[in-house]
Amino acid sequence: MKKLAILIVLALEIAVCGCGSSKNANTEVNTQTTGNWEAQLIGGTQQASLLNFVVTFSVTNSGPLDITGFQFFNAGACFGNDINSTTQSGTANFTTAGTGNVTGTLNLTIKSTNSANSIALTGNLTGTSNASSGTLGTLSNGVVNGTWQLTGGAGDPSCSGSGTFLMCQGTNTCTAP
Repeated sequence: MKKLAILIVLALEIAVCGCGSSKNANTEVNTQTTGNWEAQLIGGTQQASLLNFVVTFSVTNSGPLDITGFQFFNAGACFGNDINSTTQSGTANFTTAGTGNVTGTLNLTIKSTNSANSIALTGNLTGTSNASSGTLGTLSNGVVNGTWQLTGGAGDPSCSGSGTFLMCQGTNTCTAP
C-alpha cells in the first residue's frame, strides 16, 4: 500500500509540473492574402516607363507567392502581352501584430519568355488583418512600396531602367506617398 501511495504522489507531481511548462500553441496570429494586386511603376524612360500590371496571388504569412494570374496593362516592346509571354515568381514575409497591423516585405520577379528582359520588384508591405490569436485572418488595405529594376536583353536599350513602385491590393486605390 505504501508503494502504491508513493507511485500516486509521484504521478501527481509529474502531472502538475508538466502543466506548468506547456506553451499555448494558439498565440500566433496568422494572416493570408488572396486576390488581385495592381502595380504602378514610377520612373524609367521609353519602354521601361510602360510596365504597369496586375498580378493575382495568394500567400499566408511568408513563403512563395502562389501566382495564378498576371497581365501588363501596356507591356510595350519589353514584354509580350499574352499570358504565356512571361513567368512570374515571388515571396512574401509578413507578420501580424496583436493590434491587427500587418508589416513585412514582398519581392516579385517577372521574366520574359521571348527575350532576356527581367524586372525585379522589392518592397515593404503594410495593411490590416482581422486575425486574432490562433485564427487565420485576411489582409485588407494592403499596400507595397518599393523599388524596381528592369534589366534589358540584348538588342533593345530602352528595356532597362529603374524607379519606385506602388502596388495596391484589390480594388483599393492608393496614391504614391
